Amino acid sequence: MSAPFSASVIIVNYNGGDFIQSALDHLKSQTLRPAEVIVIDNASSDGSADRLDLEGLDNARLLRMDDNLGFAQANNIAAREAKGDWLILLNPDGEPRPTWLAKLADAAERYPDVTSFASAQIDAENPKRLDGTGDCYSVYGFPWRGGFGAAREALPEEGECFSPCGASAMIRKDTFLQAGGFDESYFCYCEDVDLGYRLRLMGERCIFVPDAIIGHHGSAITGRLSDFTVRLGTRNRLTTYLKNTPPVLLVLSLPAHIVLTLYLYLSALGRPRARSIRRGLGEAFGRFGETMKARRDIQRQRQLSSFAIVRAMNWDPIVLHRRRPHVWPALEQTKTDKSLAS
Repeated sequence: MSAPFSASVIIVNYNGGDFIQSALDHLKSQTLRPAEVIVIDNASSDGSADRLDLEGLDNARLLRMDDNLGFAQANNIAAREAKGDWLILLNPDGEPRPTWLAKLADAAERYPDVTSFASAQIDAENPKRLDGTGDCYSVYGFPWRGGFGAAREALPEEGECFSPCGASAMIRKDTFLQAGGFDESYFCYCEDVDLGYRLRLMGERCIFVPDAIIGHHGSAITGRLSDFTVRLGTRNRLTTYLKNTPPVLLVLSLPAHIVLTLYLYLSALGRPRARSIRRGLGEAFGRFGETMKARRDIQRQRQLSSFAIVRAMNWDPIVLHRRRPHVWPALEQTKTDKSLAS
């Protein structure tokens, strides 16, 4: 008999306004209750942490930080504090449907060897649109949120995806900690893809669960095209690519990665976004030595061959450009997938 499902829901808040309470109220209506709820507040200045109502949530607690530590470090702190076997990450602008946790728990029971699960994210302001179907990764080194902005009819069936979006991810606690958690140097943005990439290299898989649904307002707090978002997104995307990509794939994909990066920059010329991209690239190259040091450790410990990791990526630039979902039938993991490349 499998152990009872035990999950700790973690919400990182920074000036979440009324969104954070809405997220908590949606948790209160879950048909399956989490073992605990941890709200970790990154020194919010809008009073959102002061007016939280945690009543009706078992073992709910608020951890207050003295400074804004960012999404990555705050989640790592909460993960070490968590008592559940599973960590369920929920953005403060997320609105989980009543059966969200129950559907994730059911998937975990049906896939006992899988250590991470992705939810179906629906645009909270336009329920006819998708917000995400798990994170996808292009062989050219560019991640995207699968199905972002697509019609809801494009929601794929249950299957495997590259990694879960950090806005609504479920990851086994022991696996999360074994991988070292999120890279705290990222602060926020792309840290979920980086962790998913490292888990892939360790031989782990992720299952997309289409009936585990949350509404998501998506960058409602930081702004989708703000300097902060574009700069950190650019910096962390390049760091993730350089740090994790196996040597053969890195050599083969680097020319296309450079061309696509140049395309993004040139298409932004004349707008503030171009300056944000330049700053992000400069910051990524400014810590090139640290990235290469981390790369050596990651590549030395990886369990998958280049061929096996490529199978979880997408080759089609049109799919990347249109941010289509990339979910494929979930297959039993084989021993050959875990063979280390020479």
